[in-house]
Amino acid sequence: MIEENEFQHRINNVIGILKAKKLKAALVYYDELNIGNGWYLSGWCPQFESGSILLTEDGYCAILGGPESEPFAKMDSTIKETKNIPVFMVPDEEYPYATIVDFKSVFKEVFGTSRIDRLGIVGMGSMPVGVYNLLIEELEGVVLVDITEEYEKLRIHKSAYEIGLMKKAFQITDEGFREMLANVREGVSEVFLAGTGEGISRRLGANRFGFQTIVGAGERSNGVVPTATERRLKKDEMVMLGLSARYEGYASAAGMPVVVGGKPDDKQRDYIKMIAEAYLMSREMLKPGMVGRDNYTRIKKYFSDKGGYEKYIICPFIHTIGLYEAEAPFYGPNSDDVLEPGMTVCIDTSLFGHPSLYSIRMESGYVITDSGCEPLSPYVDKMIEDQVTI
Repeated sequence: MIEENEFQHRINNVIGILKAKKLKAALVYYDELNIGNGWYLSGWCPQFESGSILLTEDGYCAILGGPESEPFAKMDSTIKETKNIPVFMVPDEEYPYATIVDFKSVFKEVFGTSRIDRLGIVGMGSMPVGVYNLLIEELEGVVLVDITEEYEKLRIHKSAYEIGLMKKAFQITDEGFREMLANVREGVSEVFLAGTGEGISRRLGANRFGFQTIVGAGERSNGVVPTATERRLKKDEMVMLGLSARYEGYASAAGMPVVVGGKPDDKQRDYIKMIAEAYLMSREMLKPGMVGRDNYTRIKKYFSDKGGYEKYIICPFIHTIGLYEAEAPFYGPNSDDVLEPGMTVCIDTSLFGHPSLYSIRMESGYVITDSGCEPLSPYVDKMIEDQVTI
């Protein structure tokens, strides 16, 4: 659940969008994959079912979902009012004692009529066509207005409350990552290694993960985001590790390469050092006013000057982090997005597909301050600094 002052602040911000757009209400779509926009107002996401949040211009809030998640919502969501609508339910499942309604009856209860001229939609691009069609059918004559961009901009700058949750998430990931590093040895399976980090994270309070834990040994690191398998680690090979604990919905991230046996050869050492240097170049740029394309251009040139490594670039080197491990804005080659105080970002420096050294990633998070940046994980930040002198 979201603390009351923070919740009211968010509700008021969304009402401001409604008033600016001359809308009586908004419907915020979410599901287990697209949880961020729903979590922002509820501090909660269902299992099995999808749903939406109805928010009116006078502050009325309700979760429109399914009966299987209804008790869960009343227990854990900040929003306690719930309505069960078939389109959000498990297909063909029956709930004989649940109260099932439709959009038409909900809107008639809330507004006194099911005829509403214009309805704001958050998540129009991810909303299933069945939900879209049902809204058009049951709210006869309604015009659906996509306000996703305006809504998601509310999530870009983090409050002190949000930053506190993110710092806790990064602390949890730090401990999980330490445990993973401690268990890197010949013969250990990737999935066992992932389990060591996830287990510690759960014990310390992680309620979800921003991505499935990354363990990619040797050639498997070329998968960019390889999830753990039963493949066993081999002596002297490099392993890509990544962990992202979520705390109260907010994500963290730690990414580092490690060599099985702990002693990189000369080529591995140079590869690791190069990535660390590029990472620290990005860190130097993390301050208000940095433009996305400027970072990408500088780091790409660095890799090019090192002997053509720019051809192994797949992802830009900085992205925002919050309710997802990676979310907009992304600071890529065509980005005019500018860093501002209160943003939280990850440096995510990576190369993929080298024919013999395979792939590599270093990642951690920062809060943008008035004068620069503050590491969300001093532990990983220092670990990356140390790679320059290995």
